[in-house]
Amino acid sequence: MIHYKKRLLGLVAAAAMTASVPAFAQEGEPIRVGVLHSLSGTMAISETTLKDVMLMLIEQQNAAGGVLGRPLEPVVVDPASDWPLFAEQLRNLVEVEGVDVVFCCWTSVSRKSILPVAEELNTVVFYPVQYEGEESSRNIFYTGAAPNQQAIPAVDYLMAQGVERWVLAGTDYVYPRTTNRILEQYLLDAGVPPEDIMINYTPFGHSDWQTIVSDIVAFGSQGKFTAVVSTINGDANVPFYRELANQGVSALDIPVIAFSVGEEELAGIDTGPLVGHLAAWNYFMSVDAPINDAFIEAWHAFTGNPNRVTNDPMEAHYIGFNMWVQAVEKAGTTDADAVIDALIGVAVPNLSGGISAMMPNHHITKPVLIGEIQADGQFSIVYETPGLVVGDEWSDFLPDSAKLIADWRAPLSCGNYNVETGVCSGQIVE
Repeated sequence: MIHYKKRLLGLVAAAAMTASVPAFAQEGEPIRVGVLHSLSGTMAISETTLKDVMLMLIEQQNAAGGVLGRPLEPVVVDPASDWPLFAEQLRNLVEVEGVDVVFCCWTSVSRKSILPVAEELNTVVFYPVQYEGEESSRNIFYTGAAPNQQAIPAVDYLMAQGVERWVLAGTDYVYPRTTNRILEQYLLDAGVPPEDIMINYTPFGHSDWQTIVSDIVAFGSQGKFTAVVSTINGDANVPFYRELANQGVSALDIPVIAFSVGEEELAGIDTGPLVGHLAAWNYFMSVDAPINDAFIEAWHAFTGNPNRVTNDPMEAHYIGFNMWVQAVEKAGTTDADAVIDALIGVAVPNLSGGISAMMPNHHITKPVLIGEIQADGQFSIVYETPGLVVGDEWSDFLPDSAKLIADWRAPLSCGNYNVETGVCSGQIVE
């Protein structure tokens, strides 16, 4: 059973009825849009395509008349998988390049790097990747999945399949460690004995998986159905899956469910031996919906390559970009304060055929999908939540976080309001 935080956010129905506001004619220079994604280094395997989809979305919007009667101009920079460089480049994008919005980042460590700069400079930032939660900033809009929109439903699905032993394998940084802290507590609360939980972390770019996979095989040979919950990020996934195949680990033996492996990552792997392993996302390229078919067709036309795949973070940028456009048109300005206020309640189509809304906690509503890897590198969808799930910024499964909510509407305007003490202990907007 999937658990969701019960709170009075109640904007989904109203937001879904929000109509687009016609553009206002406005003279002036192009509106500059920052694109801050790694095009080199360990995360280039995942982030390069996010740069490409942003260029496509900007081109499409310009063909439709721009925003506020002005053209959009992308400003692309490469932070090269260097986490402190993200902050430096965000500052340069805002202070020197004069961008009005930034579409940014993959890893949580890069997002954490830019967060204080975004708040200092009052910059609007869209973050498109699944993350660990435990955060809500006035300046960041989280269009990727929170743990209750990916990790918790994934574990619930595996439990329903009879999994009893759990390997939590991740890259050694904030997202895997925090997500696994939530999952470990969730499993313990569900009655899983501590000895049936194995946790392992490896550095970015890790390539020697022989010993670790051997340990996983040994852990799974104790007579209990075992699964791997993977928060491994970046190009380390390629040798990880290769070693699974080398040691004959099939999805029937020890299934792997991944949170950072999608169509783009599988494009560089022989997926034949991986058939049946799983991924949890909010979108797959294989989704059967007319809007998705049109998006894929546009993507192939833009790239000139019919073999280019689409993936979940691309859809998150699609949603976030269209939300930003609608909010700017609604506000009649690119001023950050006006756009931040206008974004709450905005609703736009997602690529699954539904509507995603921006909630007061700066997280969006999304379906949760689980897919099985196919031999062609696509996913066969084996599970979908019956409705949209509201992103939960503070986990119900960590005692200190369960007391917190975020609501960026006046008069609260707080990212971590303690419902027991009545105190806002984070960023406060006067």
